[in-house]
Amino acid sequence: MEKFNRALRGYDPDEVNQFLDKIISQVEDMVNENNKCLEKLELLEEENKTLKEKLDHFENIEGTLNRAIMMAQKTTDQMKINAHKEADMVLEEAKKNANRIVNEALIRAEKTENEANNLTKNIYVFKRRLKNIIEAQLEMVSDIDKIEL
Repeated sequence: MEKFNRALRGYDPDEVNQFLDKIISQVEDMVNENNKCLEKLELLEEENKTLKEKLDHFENIEGTLNRAIMMAQKTTDQMKINAHKEADMVLEEAKKNANRIVNEALIRAEKTENEANNLTKNIYVFKRRLKNIIEAQLEMVSDIDKIEL
């Protein structure tokens, strides 16, 4: 606390004025510093607002990317399932075709074997008939030899 010297009719006006000037100067400095702090606070609040907006924007992007990743994962899983189903269908169809081809080949082989057996029988019958004809012709030749000319 400041003490003032006494003068005629109270305190010394010069000292009081100097003190008041000093107080005014300190108050002005404090007001200026307070104004600077308020300006800094406003700038920080603006920067904070901008950063919050950017954060919101990036959180939206993150959400969108997460949904896209989830959708891509679901699509990939579905494609794998479809590919496996299609592969199973192709394999099943191939097995059916293979069985059909084998069955057709077996039928052809059986048919060819039957035809071969029929040819063998026909050859045997033809040989027998030919032999009979030749024997009959030989008998005729023999009979001609018996006839005197």
